[in-house]
Amino acid sequence: MLAKFLNRVRKGEKGITGLETAIILIAFVVVAAVFAYTVLSAGLFATQKSQEAIYSGLKEAQSTTELKGAVIAKAENTGASGYLSQLTFTLANALGGEPIDFTAPTADGSNTGLAASASNNIVVISYIDQDQRVEDLYWTVSKLGDSDTDDLLEANEKFQITIGNATAAAGGGNLVDALNPNLLVNKTFTIEIKTPQGAVMIFERTTPAYIDGVMSLN
Repeated sequence: MLAKFLNRVRKGEKGITGLETAIILIAFVVVAAVFAYTVLSAGLFATQKSQEAIYSGLKEAQSTTELKGAVIAKAENTGASGYLSQLTFTLANALGGEPIDFTAPTADGSNTGLAASASNNIVVISYIDQDQRVEDLYWTVSKLGDSDTDDLLEANEKFQITIGNATAAAGGGNLVDALNPNLLVNKTFTIEIKTPQGAVMIFERTTPAYIDGVMSLN
């Protein structure tokens, strides 16, 4: 009787073989490996994107210009009711960055104070005050110091930029031609210098209560 009872008990038992255990273990290992690879790939991708963003930021910063010295203004008319015709300032390549093409705009020949519509200048200079915004002014460039003869503003070079040509015969015009109303006394204005790469160079100045022939706007 006892033997028969034990045989019945054994027939109802269920167990896991060594092969089934191995299969389950392998499945866990495979899932863990896939998960680890996914996490590692995501980490490498994020690191790569962060590195690209850092290098891109450095490149942008290295392509930015900086102002060197004072902004010099030349008057068309002087006195308490005077107004300006030219602005001159000096730029350098910030952080010793990549060269920036400062090919000057072409004069339109009509003395409008603006660059010609077909001009090949890459750097665009704009004027803003409370009354107006004028894009793509006409300007000229002079190389200072040990700058070479090309139009690329490179490390350790300085370019003098003049908004408005010196004589009407040049055909480019000046601020008197470009602005309406004129740049009068006690007026705050902003100059934007937009280069192909890098941040926009911006500076703001205010004209004094009395306009002299030549002034330093600090």
